[in-house]
Amino acid sequence: MLDLFLYNWQVRDDWFKWCEALSEEELRKERIGGVGSILKNLYHVIDCERLWVHHMQNKPVISTDFSSISSLDEVIAYAKETRANTEEFLKHWTSEDEEKRLELTNKKGVSYSFTYKKVLLHIITHEVHHIGQLSIWSRELGMKPISTDLIFRDYM
Repeated sequence: MLDLFLYNWQVRDDWFKWCEALSEEELRKERIGGVGSILKNLYHVIDCERLWVHHMQNKPVISTDFSSISSLDEVIAYAKETRANTEEFLKHWTSEDEEKRLELTNKKGVSYSFTYKKVLLHIITHEVHHIGQLSIWSRELGMKPISTDLIFRDYM
């Protein structure tokens, strides 16, 4: 599991560097697809990672309201804080943890039960999905997207 998180974090960091070439206006510009803008898309995957890991740690789930984020630097800081927590969680991960269950009830009162393994796989694939959206937007901007080819990355 850790390997795929390391891969996602490396790709995310490359997207952060890619974003430095854009103005704040371009980063915040509402677009079709994803969650609306490049900055929101990046923030969203980080926030979801934080939410799910906090649930598995039985920590309070406190996310930052996106409207309080005003720059790429703030999203990067949020990512570093979230990553440190996730790394700490994964450092203690064992094969026995895979079958632990996360029990949740949504706002409508519907209950769900997921294995921790399934939650981690969701976090990983959720980010991959949204990174694909960034690739589409980069091409719309006439820019080369970040390569996400796992086979050619040294992330372990």
